[in-house]
Amino acid sequence: MKEFDYINQHYGVNACIGRKVVVDGKSGIISAGRGNYIGVNFDSDKPGTISNCHPTWRVQYGEIGKVRMPTKSQQRYQRFLEYGDCFDSFISFCRWDALPEREWNGVKA
Repeated sequence: MKEFDYINQHYGVNACIGRKVVVDGKSGIISAGRGNYIGVNFDSDKPGTISNCHPTWRVQYGEIGKVRMPTKSQQRYQRFLEYGDCFDSFISFCRWDALPEREWNGVKA
């Protein structure tokens, strides 16, 4: 994947979304590219919680696994972090977020 080209070429690893890893003894799965880092969702964390990890510091790469998806409320909170400054309250954001025309609500325009 393009987002991991630099990491894979520079560090000589095989990082990609869905790759199982063990970082400093903690197992997880690569869920995001984070520039010079791999974004790992550790098995002990909630889905969607991503930690930045150096691609070679105490990392063992494994086979491909399945990325755990964040819950609906975690997804909404991430959108709030992105768009929330535009609203005077969280409830105002929630009303806006729940409108059927929002792409994340599954209604095609």
